[in-house]
Amino acid sequence: MNNDTATAPPRRSFAALRHPGYRGFFFAFAGAMMADSIEHVISYWIMFQKFQSNALGAFAVVSHWLPFLLLSLPVGALADHFDPRRLIQIGMVIFMGVSVAWGALFLTDTLEMWHAMLLLTLHGIAGVLWTPSSQVLLHHVVPPEQLQSAVRLNATARQLGMLGGPAIGGLLLMIFGPSHGILLNALIYVPTIVWLWKAPYSRVTAGQGPPRRALLSVSDVTSTLRRISSHPVLLAMILLSGGASFFIGNAYLPQMPDFARSLGHVDADLSYSVLLGADAVGALTAGFILESRGWLQPNPRTAMILAILWCGALAGFAMSSFYSLAVLLLFIAGFMDLSFNSMAQTLVQLNAPADIRGRVLGVFSMMALGLRTFSGVTVGLMGAAIGIHSSLALSALALVALSALLLVRSSRS
Repeated sequence: MNNDTATAPPRRSFAALRHPGYRGFFFAFAGAMMADSIEHVISYWIMFQKFQSNALGAFAVVSHWLPFLLLSLPVGALADHFDPRRLIQIGMVIFMGVSVAWGALFLTDTLEMWHAMLLLTLHGIAGVLWTPSSQVLLHHVVPPEQLQSAVRLNATARQLGMLGGPAIGGLLLMIFGPSHGILLNALIYVPTIVWLWKAPYSRVTAGQGPPRRALLSVSDVTSTLRRISSHPVLLAMILLSGGASFFIGNAYLPQMPDFARSLGHVDADLSYSVLLGADAVGALTAGFILESRGWLQPNPRTAMILAILWCGALAGFAMSSFYSLAVLLLFIAGFMDLSFNSMAQTLVQLNAPADIRGRVLGVFSMMALGLRTFSGVTVGLMGAAIGIHSSLALSALALVALSALLLVRSSRS
């Protein structure tokens, strides 16, 4: 690794964006992420107003991430075999259908809890078709020397979409209302579908031969897990991301109306949108600063320290009773979130063996996203029992303990 570092070309700011193909990837996926976020803003608000249920907020987390837990590895195997662009397009069409269904139910005032549960689950299935496939596609969009930049910019695109989501979602709520707002949102997925249709990338990398079969056997799964466990960097980053997903994930976002109410803001106004978007602003800031300056190069121990700082910011937010302090702490949390998560994903993508890349990225998605299923329990359902503030703070402390353990293990090795 030292020799590679010594012979590497000088770092360039926003290196991947200098590649014309990646620019299309960046803006198309930022738009899709924004549409995803807008749907959450509108649907979470209506669900909370109609049902006043923390348990339904917890189900929103479970149903969104359970497909990642169950399907990430099979989807990764499919991306090893089939064109990942087509898998992503299927996911985009499902996203559009879910937004249209929300809009129809809002217009007719016929939304029932089972409708919400079904649509939340379909949204999660669309997400798992999108995520591992886009990570595999990234290797065909940019050359290897630009992969690190592309991963971090991809995380920035995600946060750019999440930042635009609360802002535009709040405007759609105020100007058009939830029904027409979420119907308009369905159209935002169209540019991504069109870009994927014409993107000139092959699923077969030169020199690697034909892809492996898509169907998984027990031996495929055990072989993949065995190869991951024998690689210290892969194992550490997958465990770190899995722990962050299990204990916290993004389970506090569906509960944000409750946090807003405790901070004295009960209406769907600008203050609510600012609270929703504060950590996205922090993450976006991190992406642009770190990418422009070339700071925080991938290192497992650095990722663990950043994860601990993320936990500290979220615990402070959970216990804060001041709106301005809560916004500041969410901003810091967002900065740390993007920093350590993009670093972990970069290390996994750079170290994943090429012949099972889709499967390894499927395992990473299963851990980094699928285990968010249980954050709906640690934050959401436990919040219904002891209060959402206490449950988030305790979950953050549990992740601090795991990160510290991994840091000590890394130091010893």
